[in-house]
Amino acid sequence: MQKRAFLKSLGLLSASLPLVAWDSVHPAYDPKTLLPKAIQKGDTVGLISPSAATADRMQFTYAKEALEALGFEVKLGKSLMNRYGHLAGTDAERAGDLNDMFADKDVKAIVSIRGGSGAARILPLIDYKAISKNPKPLLGYSDITALHCAIHAQTGLITFHGPMGSGSWNSFNVAQFEKIFFNREKVTFENIHAESDDLVVKSNRIQTLKGGKAEGKILGGNLTVLTAISGSPYYPDFKDAILFIEDVGEDPYRMDRMMSTLKLNGTLDQIKGFVFGQCSDCEPGGGYGSLTLDQVLDDYILPLNIPAYSGAMIGHISKQFIIPVGGKVGIDADRGTISLLESVFQ
Repeated sequence: MQKRAFLKSLGLLSASLPLVAWDSVHPAYDPKTLLPKAIQKGDTVGLISPSAATADRMQFTYAKEALEALGFEVKLGKSLMNRYGHLAGTDAERAGDLNDMFADKDVKAIVSIRGGSGAARILPLIDYKAISKNPKPLLGYSDITALHCAIHAQTGLITFHGPMGSGSWNSFNVAQFEKIFFNREKVTFENIHAESDDLVVKSNRIQTLKGGKAEGKILGGNLTVLTAISGSPYYPDFKDAILFIEDVGEDPYRMDRMMSTLKLNGTLDQIKGFVFGQCSDCEPGGGYGSLTLDQVLDDYILPLNIPAYSGAMIGHISKQFIIPVGGKVGIDADRGTISLLESVFQ
């Protein structure tokens, strides 16, 4: 994910878009949890690209074939293959595809082909009233965190943090998808470990930061994207929530800065539980005395005295949990599990 390009794009947003009145982006009602309608094999799903452009044409083929193999008919967004700089079309085009898919009665779910950067630019252009009238699953992660957060903040709709259309659809992800979407099971997310003849299991190990159990609405996503929308009407209410975060390609000092944002904006002081996923390629860089990621998490999470663990299979990894953003869950920080407590579909 091109983080610096993403942050620069936020600056471009204020210069390129007209000022939007608060009432036009913040509903007069208090959004409560809104369940998406259930889906089944044979349904039509919409494939869109709300963030960065896709340079390799085969990625469109892979995404379409993967969704068809899952049992769906696929409808391509009008602007799916567009390009505007690093983005998959202009802000209006990308927002238009999202709005069209939510408004289309024949489309039962929406899948993002990829992340990258740029989703935050379209947040003021999304038709949240139409979404609240046509609740359906939205799937994606990384930069799609901006959409998950904004849609939940504005409508209360549960969306799904998980594999992209062009991402890895291995047996683990497929089985999990079917359990959640087709069987509508109240699954428990627990790390799996690769087979090894080593005396000690080393893959996908969790670390308990503070033991215990907690229940609440699970919210979060990519840390960089989450902190970038802090202070806007698209930032969710984290009161009594379970916060989950992940990231990729960030030095610990930058993770420290973003965790500081969550502390200063009051998020950390409101949550009841914490789950850290994977931070791929987040080792300390050059220089003297770099903090480790473990130290960063200890500094911000341990003083909260809430159930917390790290190492969950969430993030930029091939096998990843499909987290219902806004769903009610229970976490067990000693076992390293996240369990759905209520149905996430109508």
